[in-house]
Amino acid sequence: MLEASLLIYAVIAYLSSMASYFMYISFRNEGISTAAKWLLICGFLLHCVSIGHRIAASGRLPFSNLYESMTSFAWGIVLIYLIVEIVYKIKEIGAIAVPVAFLATLYASTLDKSIEPLMPALQSNWLIAHVGVAIIAYGIFAISFGAAVLYMLKEYFDLKWLPDKEKLDELTYKLIALAFPFLTLVVVTGAVWAEQAWGTYWSWDPKETWSLITWLIYLGYLHSRLVLKWKGKVSVWLAIIGFLAVVFTYLGVSFLLSGLHSYTQ
Repeated sequence: MLEASLLIYAVIAYLSSMASYFMYISFRNEGISTAAKWLLICGFLLHCVSIGHRIAASGRLPFSNLYESMTSFAWGIVLIYLIVEIVYKIKEIGAIAVPVAFLATLYASTLDKSIEPLMPALQSNWLIAHVGVAIIAYGIFAISFGAAVLYMLKEYFDLKWLPDKEKLDELTYKLIALAFPFLTLVVVTGAVWAEQAWGTYWSWDPKETWSLITWLIYLGYLHSRLVLKWKGKVSVWLAIIGFLAVVFTYLGVSFLLSGLHSYTQ
């Protein structure tokens, strides 16, 4: 199957890119960082073709099951990381962000790739809106997580070659501030979609509850930053906790808690 083969090649390219980013932060060689970026771009293009093949075969966007959403979320992380690297020139984040994308793509490559008819709850244009904004939000949060982890490495191990903590803290804030409106849209579009599919905007389903918890964590981060003027370690810890909540909302709930969203398994 061409789609599966292309995805495997993308996984290999992401693995090579990840190893190169690790080498870059170890040896500080610009040639290695350039190779890491181009390997990532190569993997991303293969990933794009794989997803395009899926769209052509299914006649819809790849948002309907765990395999499709996982490969789409990994694609979003890579796209947003490449944009951030180009804009902010902080290549070290690749050593954190690329492994996240690699693991997500690797996991997706192991899942069932058969194309099934959409179940009734998914036969809605709100599916595109809801998952589309989630890909953007979660991708940006993944990169903010990378910046936050680098901050903590600098804080606790005093790694001189990492970017300044203030720069990493500020980038973490900018990314979360950018992602938060998209996360809000995730909650809103999910509520509207739920009303159409199940007749209620909110049912305290585990996925809904954890989406709200995640939203409140990031709201707390922005409130503490803008109103309480928190910066530095405490603020960065909130950013890390927020992304862990994102991961649990997306994967943990599906596997550990039963509910209306169990079709994602």
